[in-house]
Amino acid sequence: MKWTEQQIPRQDGRVAVVTGANTGLGFETARRLAERGASVVLAVRDTEKGKLAAARMNGDVSVRELDLTSLESVRAAADGLRAAHPRIDLLINNAGVMYTPKQTTGDGFEMQFGTNHLGHFALTGLLLDLLLPVPGSRVVTVSSTGHRIRAAIHFDDLQWERSYGRAAAYGQSKLANLMFTYELQRRLAAHGTTVAVAAHPGVSNTELTRNTPSIVRRPVTWLAPVITQPATAGALPTLRAATDPSVLGGQYYGPDGLGEVRGHPRLVTSSPESYDVTVQQRLWAVSEDLTGVRFPVGQAVAAA
Repeated sequence: MKWTEQQIPRQDGRVAVVTGANTGLGFETARRLAERGASVVLAVRDTEKGKLAAARMNGDVSVRELDLTSLESVRAAADGLRAAHPRIDLLINNAGVMYTPKQTTGDGFEMQFGTNHLGHFALTGLLLDLLLPVPGSRVVTVSSTGHRIRAAIHFDDLQWERSYGRAAAYGQSKLANLMFTYELQRRLAAHGTTVAVAAHPGVSNTELTRNTPSIVRRPVTWLAPVITQPATAGALPTLRAATDPSVLGGQYYGPDGLGEVRGHPRLVTSSPESYDVTVQQRLWAVSEDLTGVRFPVGQAVAAA
């Protein structure tokens, strides 16, 4: 049976924080959760755009400033969320950048790694104690099929200071999203309340591709009706990961079509590299050092 938005359970009484929710996949994810009764927080860099997005949604929707390129902003957002919400049921790490020119965050991290991985790593660590007491709570992190493309964790040059490739840097950040999810799930397993799940949208027609080199962007634009799906469909794997009662920690959801480009959400597998426990744990340690954030869950007892 194909999973559709009609299968999203009621979310009454649940609090959901969605990063990057003013546009694209994040907007569609937040909109549907709000329609199902969740109290949804749009965690966005531009609060004016966030307010415009909230005005287009039905339900209990609020806006919180969050700039993932700044650890100071991440900490401020976490403090504000903590003051406003004694509990969080869903944290959806959706925001991201793709194929940006070489640049760094305010903290000196390569932009894609700093935004897509380190910003979300820090946010999750700062909010996790609000999820741990809540049965059925989930951390959902959005990755990409790009985690397979020229992707590795370059510990010898994480910030791409010696050389830079847009696609490879993006692939590293999305591979990091998956490795973070899998290691987080092992650490959460002993607590029995919160799970970590990953999802990817296939190839969705959103503004995330605005930095794609023109030689690639033109053919993609021409072929978009055939090789992409709208954000309404691209958000479904995230929504299934966030709400389907049958979902288990450590799972990964994506479209069921050829090449996982488009289609209905189903359980999928990630690249062999993403399951390397030794690299996952090394990445975790490095991420803690870079962000200064320590999680309220210890290291997994054993690596599986």
